[in-house]
Amino acid sequence: MPVVYDVLIVGGGPAGSTLAWSLRNSGLKIAILDKQTFPRDKVCAGWVTPAVFEELGLDVDDYRQGRTLQPIFGFRVSRIGQREIDARYSKSKSPASYSIRRSEFDHYLLERCGAEMILGEKFTGMRKTDDGWLVNDKHQARLVIGAGGHFCPVVRAMGSKLGSSEVIVAAQEIEFEMNEQQAATSPIEAEVPELLFCEDLKGYGWVVRKGNFLNIGLGREDNHKLSEHVAIFRKMLIRQGKIPADTPEKFHGHAYLLYPHATRPLLQDAVLIIGDAAGLAYPESGEGIRPAVESSLIAAQVIEQAQGDYSQASLMRYKTELEARLGKREGKEVMDYLPGWFKSSLAGVLLSTEWFVKNYVVERWFLHSEQAPLVTDRAG
Repeated sequence: MPVVYDVLIVGGGPAGSTLAWSLRNSGLKIAILDKQTFPRDKVCAGWVTPAVFEELGLDVDDYRQGRTLQPIFGFRVSRIGQREIDARYSKSKSPASYSIRRSEFDHYLLERCGAEMILGEKFTGMRKTDDGWLVNDKHQARLVIGAGGHFCPVVRAMGSKLGSSEVIVAAQEIEFEMNEQQAATSPIEAEVPELLFCEDLKGYGWVVRKGNFLNIGLGREDNHKLSEHVAIFRKMLIRQGKIPADTPEKFHGHAYLLYPHATRPLLQDAVLIIGDAAGLAYPESGEGIRPAVESSLIAAQVIEQAQGDYSQASLMRYKTELEARLGKREGKEVMDYLPGWFKSSLAGVLLSTEWFVKNYVVERWFLHSEQAPLVTDRAG
């Protein structure tokens, strides 16, 4: 006989573990299924805002015990080939953000979430039953959650053809530990990550130091010649002396959807999709952790209030609440209609302006300081 769960979450990243943690006192039987075991590596620049720590109810001092937690007090921003602008914050105040290692961060969230773990098992399919879904022919679930990232198999099982007509952002990055000499001579300030916008404004690169670890990456609106762009970016950083000359050439790739352009379904009968699987990344920065966490907090409230009624009509409140938080998906934004030469000229001016860089690029696009944390009573 299959084991029966109230909620089966497919994917053990921040979205899945946050949902399980948020439902830890609900009385529901919850399990997380993931094809990998943890800790595992995850492609990501790896900075997390204080708002996310607050939403997750994380204690900064507890988290940093035995883990990398690098306070950030500013960003160095430029358009490739142009003047760099430092947007710094006083160290007498709380950090503007933190750098983390995703292998540690994801494992920490998973360990504390309180759900039953089904790790190292690949999702192979699900079929409808009288009481929900039978997953992998052995796990019965009244509600299935798709939290498996951009290529989430639950979304595929719902009938979506992933990648067929989606406007994706593709990224490649590498994270490695510097040796003692490299760490001592690195010009990258751990407290001030560097953001370098592409000349055509279709993406940006980053260099983030986390103690003795260095994270280097580049993301663009499509994957056309991405490896070529990354190779040029790497060589430029080496030539400028920003990264070691022997920085590995092979970067690791991933993809995600920007929220305004995503068309994936968010729900159906007895199914909810959260995090990157739903395509929730912020359009300005591509950040996915905060919207993933917030989608999980919203989903948890909807699940509890559903009181076992997981019909599409009952779960529709998830879509309503998510749109109230992130806005409606409208496809193109105003800037999408402007000609390329105009955007390029405008960006050249704005990205050389200290006021714009700090108040818009950093504060609004990357830190989302204008939006208060989504805090629920689940953080207690």
